[in-house]
Amino acid sequence: MIERGHRLALYLLLTPFLLWLTLLIILPHVQMFNISIHDRVVGGDKVLSLDNYATFFTEPLYWRTFARTAIMSLLATALTLLIAFPVSFYIAKVCQGKTKSLLFVACLLPFWVSELVRSYGWMILLRESGLVSGFLQYVGLADQPVELLYNDATIMLGLVYTSMLFMVVPLITTLDSLDNSLIEAAYDLGGSSWDVLREVVIPHAMSGIVAGCIVVFMLTLGNYLTPTLLGGKDSLWFTEQIFTQFITRFNWEQGSAFGILLLSLSSLMVWGGLKLTRQSFVKTMG
Repeated sequence: MIERGHRLALYLLLTPFLLWLTLLIILPHVQMFNISIHDRVVGGDKVLSLDNYATFFTEPLYWRTFARTAIMSLLATALTLLIAFPVSFYIAKVCQGKTKSLLFVACLLPFWVSELVRSYGWMILLRESGLVSGFLQYVGLADQPVELLYNDATIMLGLVYTSMLFMVVPLITTLDSLDNSLIEAAYDLGGSSWDVLREVVIPHAMSGIVAGCIVVFMLTLGNYLTPTLLGGKDSLWFTEQIFTQFITRFNWEQGSAFGILLLSLSSLMVWGGLKLTRQSFVKTMG
């Protein structure tokens, strides 16, 4: 009876998660794939067809935008890791007591507001009549208003800023569990700072690194607001192409095909990253 009660309690606890997973993730994606392999014909009927996928590969704008989005997402993930790692190490292993807590809260503060508000904040700073342009003119570095929006550098800045927390948190968690005596022992054995980093710190933090990179890459790849607001109409981000097919052209079949392609890319990149680093998904995300 006790074992049956424990099993029933487990099922009850898992039911909300399984319902959420099934109704909001699995079934919508199955339906989206089903829509993507159909095409409309005269009279409004639908027939099985791969024309939507063929359109992607035959139209240079689509696959070039797809490739550009993937490359910039990888670059944003790498930059986020390079910035977040020393910050996380300093918070986890150097700071103590209240200072550690304050710095961690400082990393959280920007994310207390929505991504839309944060993106508009960057627009206020970087637009032609913004604070940065005004400062450059005030100190004499520019003799006229400077437009800093609507370029790849600004998009990258926004993506890194938006994703930073999702890299910092798993890194701090893994680095905080690293025993300081291991670092001290590595130095006592004659290791340099680079040796300690390469042989002790990074291997221990690898699960946090992979987890952060997975989350940041997937969020960046599927980001819509930041590239559109900071990059303008010419941002050439693939999620904008999906939005255009669904909302502007009402072409749900083509939009669904684009969505499946984006999902396939993110899944392939995650699988490749796990294989490359020899990490398991359960260990990394657990």
